[in-house]
Amino acid sequence: MKVTTIAEHQNLDFEEIPNASQLYEYKDKKLCTSYFIGVDWVINEKLALYVEPKLNESTQQTNYLKMLFDALKHPEILGHTKDLFEIKFEEKTIEIDQKQDLLTPLLVVHFLGLVQKIVKKGLKKSYYKVEKNLVAKTKGKILVNETIKKNIVKNDILKSYCTYEEFGFDNLENKLLKKTLFFIQRYLPAISQIEQNNSFITNTFAYILPAFENVSEKIELHQIKNSKFNIFYKEYEEAIHLAKLILKRFGYNINNTHETGKIQIPPFWIDMSKLFELYVLGLLKDSFGKNLLYHVKVRGHELDFLLNTSEHKIVIDSKYKPFYAKNSQSCKKEDVRQLSGYARLTKVYEILEKPKNEIIDCLIIYPDQINGIENFKKCNFYAQEIKKFTKFYKIAIKLPLV
Repeated sequence: MKVTTIAEHQNLDFEEIPNASQLYEYKDKKLCTSYFIGVDWVINEKLALYVEPKLNESTQQTNYLKMLFDALKHPEILGHTKDLFEIKFEEKTIEIDQKQDLLTPLLVVHFLGLVQKIVKKGLKKSYYKVEKNLVAKTKGKILVNETIKKNIVKNDILKSYCTYEEFGFDNLENKLLKKTLFFIQRYLPAISQIEQNNSFITNTFAYILPAFENVSEKIELHQIKNSKFNIFYKEYEEAIHLAKLILKRFGYNINNTHETGKIQIPPFWIDMSKLFELYVLGLLKDSFGKNLLYHVKVRGHELDFLLNTSEHKIVIDSKYKPFYAKNSQSCKKEDVRQLSGYARLTKVYEILEKPKNEIIDCLIIYPDQINGIENFKKCNFYAQEIKKFTKFYKIAIKLPLV
């Protein structure tokens, strides 16, 4: 079995893949990695393809973990991460180097970001069942069989094994989160090797763990797999989903968190265009708060961003395309048509409170590691005009690097 590594944004015929002679019979096929990173089978159990996160011509990798973590600082972004990645647990695992594992760190960062929000709000309390051997008293319901086995046969007649409900933090949901945190704690040294220059993961973990001091990590495997959790907060729903994915990724065995060298990983894909969109959303929210509208739905159309302030009334779209960094005075016609169409919608004029005899500004945000800015605070959205079109602009943003 071979694993061939290429960078994202590549288009190539199968026969152009190095050391992939067995693909010659497929030479009429073409491979486009587009805006996804990850690993998957090209020929099942014979040849796998690994696509690494590398933007433009830079030798450094894009720090996709920090992009996600920065975006998740805004609670409203949590509801837009559903299609960020795909994991194919049903397919045969692929052997790769641990440093190539893009999936597990992403799950961990996403999970920690969600749990951090939960901790800031406060862990939820609820009623949960307790089984305890009580001395000289009873509470709730006496478990007769357990009382006989653990007390009567041992001539310990003062004890009764009872089940009853308590109200507090030690419920099934919090137990699952803490169980996952223990797995992550064992895995943190592996992440630190990947993220040598960033401490945001370990700092977040240190902030989270004390909040679970009064929560037990004892939860059975059948409870993890089969229990329906009583969820009140939106963050809990997604955090529990991710907790199950993380535990499944490690095969529910904490010893697997110490994997080094070659590891087995299920095929997966991470959508970098979606991640870039969320990263841009976070940066725009940092600067404009509630004046920035996201995924506005108008008559079957779904706009990336609408910025509505006294100074700016703009239709904005994020494009994770290296084309824009290489062609400073040009743009993709399909992107212009898309934004122009959005900017002519009557509902958009109403939202932005613009007179219908005025043209609405359109802005494309794209990544550029050389000429991009780091945030939108005090930036000039109109500095880089696309001269072929009226009131059409673009602006570059730098992405964090590993």
